[in-house]
Amino acid sequence: MNKNKFWQILSLSEMTKTQWESLCDSCGRCCLHKIEDEETNEIYFTNVACHYLDEETCQCAHYDTRQSKVPDCLTIYPDWGKKFNWLPITCAYRLISKGRPLFDWHHLISGDVNSVHLAGISVRGRTLRDDRMGQEEVCKHIISWIE
Repeated sequence: MNKNKFWQILSLSEMTKTQWESLCDSCGRCCLHKIEDEETNEIYFTNVACHYLDEETCQCAHYDTRQSKVPDCLTIYPDWGKKFNWLPITCAYRLISKGRPLFDWHHLISGDVNSVHLAGISVRGRTLRDDRMGQEEVCKHIISWIE
């Protein structure tokens, strides 16, 4: 278990790159296609994942070059403000930005990188691939993730 609870002391903008990257719980939900209602600004998640998502680890297979492969791929920044609503409510970046604690299943708390999968938070085994359907079909796959 990590005794250095930097996420309780530092703001997102004060974190080192290593600390920042370690916040990711590898749930894979940020790699899901989302739909925004332009009138209400409400974000709807789908169960359609980017084809670069490794379905076993729930991590991007091309993380370092993802922006060149998928130009509208999310890049999370500490000053995102209201844009954090594009991330699941369980996301460490979103939680810390609002001054909330991490969940017990987060690997920085549990000490186990598989705890996100064991808790049923990750998308492992629950997605469709975006390269197997047309863009117009994505809206047919809006879902509500159990948190």
